[in-house]
Amino acid sequence: MADGKSNLPAGRLIGIAAVAGVLAGALGVYVMGGPSGNNAPMVAGADTAPDPQAVAACEAKTEVVAAIDPLIAGEVAAMLPADPPRLVSDLVFNDPEGQPMRLGDLGKVTLVNLWATWCAPCREEMPALNQLQAEMGGEDFEVVAVNIDTGDDTKPKAFLQETGVDRLAYYRDNTLGLFNDLKRRNLAVGLPVTLLVDAEGCLLGHMNGPAEWASEDARKLIEAAM
Repeated sequence: MADGKSNLPAGRLIGIAAVAGVLAGALGVYVMGGPSGNNAPMVAGADTAPDPQAVAACEAKTEVVAAIDPLIAGEVAAMLPADPPRLVSDLVFNDPEGQPMRLGDLGKVTLVNLWATWCAPCREEMPALNQLQAEMGGEDFEVVAVNIDTGDDTKPKAFLQETGVDRLAYYRDNTLGLFNDLKRRNLAVGLPVTLLVDAEGCLLGHMNGPAEWASEDARKLIEAAM
């Protein structure tokens, strides 16, 4: 490198630049927002310690996780079984009416997905999440897609309308508190982030990155969790 130029092939330079861009984008997610978000203190009980019995009940569900483990394959193979299962019913975000709520308020099996309009993989998987909700959503299961764009609702609502995503309820957290909470729990490294949670608010599995949620593999996994 006597001439001051790199000897790396152009392809490798492009690859390094792409990785750097991904890391920079992830860092941008991490540093925005406060340490806990603005919603947490507004929800009754959100600032209290979790119920020890509920925590213990979740941690005891190792057999439930072991039962669904063989179904974490194919289109959903990137999901990691919860080790150990843990209580996540205290996760806080806004409901479709714009009011703060906790995940445990739903009382059903949920596939929690964090997405943003600027996240290309998120945008690509939204139609599949919409289809999964259309086919399996009901009293026992719901796809809980939480938008984490900062600012007002204009961009995320416009995106949902433009892409025909009409079966997903509009859950929201524009403080990035939810993402930062998952990061502290070692459940999030970037977007999209997806959690499979049972009706008692116990985490069964988690995934960073997109998946084909309208696939037979995804449906079998959800059915096993239910």
